[in-house]
Amino acid sequence: MLKKHSNATEVLQTSTAARDVLLRQRFVALWLRCQRPGACSGPAAVWQEVAKRYAEPHRHYHDKSHLAHCLEELDLAAGEIREPDQVEMAIWFHDIVSGPGSTSNELQSAELFRQVASEAMDGDFIAAVVALILVTTHSRQPYTPDHQFICDIDLASFGRPWEVFLNDSAAVKAEFQGPDDDYYRGKKAFLEALLERPKIFLSDFFNQCYEDQARDNIQRLLHLIDQRQD
Repeated sequence: MLKKHSNATEVLQTSTAARDVLLRQRFVALWLRCQRPGACSGPAAVWQEVAKRYAEPHRHYHDKSHLAHCLEELDLAAGEIREPDQVEMAIWFHDIVSGPGSTSNELQSAELFRQVASEAMDGDFIAAVVALILVTTHSRQPYTPDHQFICDIDLASFGRPWEVFLNDSAAVKAEFQGPDDDYYRGKKAFLEALLERPKIFLSDFFNQCYEDQARDNIQRLLHLIDQRQD
C-alpha cells in the first residue's frame, strides 16, 4: 500500500492498470485517515465513483494521469504544506466534475465531495477541503499558504518540459467543444493573464521550481496560437 505522501512518480511510471491500483490504494488510505473515528463510510465505494468520473470518455487532460501528476507535485512539496491531507483530498476531487464548457465544474466538484464526505468526516475538514477545491477556479487571489499550494499544483503542468507541456495543451484543446475561434480566444486570454501576474506560481517552492520554464512555455504557445499551429 502507498504510504502517506509517498512519491507519486511510481504511479506515473507504471502501466495504466498498475497505476490505477496504486491510485486506489492511496485514495483509500487517505480516506481512512481523514474519516471520523468509528465512521463506516465505505471508501472503496467512493473510490469507484472517483475512478468512474476520471475515466469519462470526453476527458483527455483532466483524467487519472492529471491526478497522478498532481499527486507527484504534492509529494515534492509535502514538507511545506500545512495541512497535507486536506490539500490531497482536494486534489482528488477538484476535477471530479468536468463538463466541457461549464463554468461551474469546481462548484459542482465541491458539492459532490460534500455529499460523499458528509457521513464520514468532520464538518470543519469538509469545509476546508471545499474551500481548497473552489480556489482552483484561479479566479481570485489565494492568500493562505495551502490555497496557494493547491493552485500551484494545479498549474504545475505549465512548468513541464516543452514537449510534455505541448502534449498537455493538445489534450486540453481536445476537451473543448465549440468553434476553434472560441477556444483560441479563451486560451489566449487565460495565458496572457498568467503572464501578467507578478508570479505565476505563488509559493516560493513552486516559483523556484517552475516559474521560468512556465513563462517560456506560455510565450512559445502564444506564438503558435497566433499562427494557429498549436
